[in-house]
Amino acid sequence: MLKTKALTLNTVKIMNKHLLLNIAFLGSVQLFTISNALADVPLTPAQFAKAKTENFEEKVLLSNLNKPHALVWGPDNQIWLTELVTGKILRVNPETGAVKTVFQVPGIINDPHAQNGLLGFAFHPDFKNNPYIYISGTFKNPQATDKNSPNQTIIRRYTYNKSTDTLQNPVDLLAGLPSSKDHQAGRLVIGPDHKIYYTLGDQGHNQLTYLFEPNYAQSLPTQQELKNKDFHAYSGKVLRLNLDGSIPRDNPSFNGVTSHVYTLGHRNPQGLAFAPNGKLLQAEQGPNSDDEINLVVKGGNYGWPNVAGYKDDSGYAYANYSAATNKSQIKDLGQNGIKVAAGVPVTKESEWTGKKFIAPLKTLFTVQDTYNYNDPMCGDMTYICWPTVAPSSAYVYTGGKKAIPGWENTLLVPSLKRGVIFRIKMDQTYSTTYDDAIPMFKSNNRYRDVIANPEGNTLYVLTDPEGNVQKDDGSVTNQLENPGALIKFTYKAK
Repeated sequence: MLKTKALTLNTVKIMNKHLLLNIAFLGSVQLFTISNALADVPLTPAQFAKAKTENFEEKVLLSNLNKPHALVWGPDNQIWLTELVTGKILRVNPETGAVKTVFQVPGIINDPHAQNGLLGFAFHPDFKNNPYIYISGTFKNPQATDKNSPNQTIIRRYTYNKSTDTLQNPVDLLAGLPSSKDHQAGRLVIGPDHKIYYTLGDQGHNQLTYLFEPNYAQSLPTQQELKNKDFHAYSGKVLRLNLDGSIPRDNPSFNGVTSHVYTLGHRNPQGLAFAPNGKLLQAEQGPNSDDEINLVVKGGNYGWPNVAGYKDDSGYAYANYSAATNKSQIKDLGQNGIKVAAGVPVTKESEWTGKKFIAPLKTLFTVQDTYNYNDPMCGDMTYICWPTVAPSSAYVYTGGKKAIPGWENTLLVPSLKRGVIFRIKMDQTYSTTYDDAIPMFKSNNRYRDVIANPEGNTLYVLTDPEGNVQKDDGSVTNQLENPGALIKFTYKAK
C-alpha cells in the first residue's frame, strides 16, 4: 500500500487525469484499484524494505568491479559489461562467472566521483555479418578553449576480430559532443530501424559545480553551428544517428534545422530501451523530485529545465542561476525553486510556453510544494531522502521459454538510492503504465544496470562500488552489501 497523506485539490485533479488516461488504455482489463491514481506518491523506507524477493535465488557472479556501467547480453550468449573508470570491456560466462577482459578503450577519462568515462555500449543488430561494437566515452578534446571543459564525448565504432578476440579499427562516428563531470547520461541503443539512439545529459548545468552555467536542454543548434561542429546545444537531448554517424534524413526539423537531435528537454536520461513493438522508453533522473518514465516521441520536448515531471506547478519551479544577480553572494538552496536565494529568477512550470511538451508516463515521485526535503533521518545526506530514486537504466523484459509469470510487458528500472529494482507493468502497446512501480530485490546496494537471459528466468544486475543508499530504517549508509558486483537472480518456478 502507498503512504497516505492529505491531498490538495490540485493534486487530486492531476491524479484523476492520470487515472482516466490509464483507464482509457486498460480496455478489457477488469481489475483496477484506486492505488493506480496514487502511483506517483513516494513510498516510505519501510515499504521499500518489504520489496518482494521471494521466489528468486541470488548468486554473486563477480565482485570488485571498477565502477561497472553498461550490461549487455551478447550475440555469443555471453554477458558483456563495461567499466566506467578503466574503459575495460569484459565478457562473462553467465553460468560460471568466468571473466575475460576483451578490450580496454584507450584514452578514456574518468574524474574521481564523476559521471564521465566509458559510457555507452551496443552490438550491431546484424553482428554476424557486421561485427561492429559501438561505444561512447569521455576523451580529451584537443580543440577545447574552455579550461573548465577540457573533454569531449565521442561515439565510436570498433570492429570485433573473432580470431584475436579483441576490438580494432576505431572509427569516430560523432566527436566533439559536450562533456563534463556531471549528468553525462550516455546510454546507447540501436533501434529496429538500425539507427543509433543516444542520451546526452544537461552536463549538470544550473547546479553544484556548474551552478551558474546556462542550461542548454531547451537550446537547439543553428545551421551554422552544425557546419562548425559546435554541438553545445546537444546537451539535454536524445540523439539519433545513422550507423555511420551521419544525420538521418527523417530526423525531426527544429526551426528549419535537421540535426542529430531527436528529442529535447532532458535532465539526466540514464535509461533507454526499445519495446518489441518499436516504442522507445526512457528513465530520467529528476532534481529533488519527479524522476521520469518517458515514452520517447520524435520531436518531443520533455520540458527540462522549465518542467520537472508533469506540468503541474507541484514541488518544482525553475530557478535560473545563470541569470542571477550578485552571483558571488548566491548559493543554491537546493529546494527546486521553491526556496531560492534572492536575485535568482524563478518561473513556474505553468508559465513555460514551450511547444510539443510530452508529459511522462509516470514519475518517481511527484510531491507538493509543502514537502519536507530536509528529513532529519538523512542528516547531511539530505539528498538521499528526497522523493527520487535515481533511476540508472531501463530494460524491457520480454520473457522467453521460462518467462516469469505476470512479468509480460514489464519495464525494469534499477535505483541507485533505494537499493531496489522497480518493476513497472505496462499495457500491450507500451504506451501507459497499469500500476505502481513495484520495488524488488531490496538490499543496501546501488543498482546500476539490469538485463535478462533469453530464457527469461534469470536477471543479471550490476552494482556500484561506492556511494550512499537508504537503509530500511530511513537512515543512510555507504557500507554497500555487494560493491562493484554482478549479481544473478534466478526465478524459482513454483
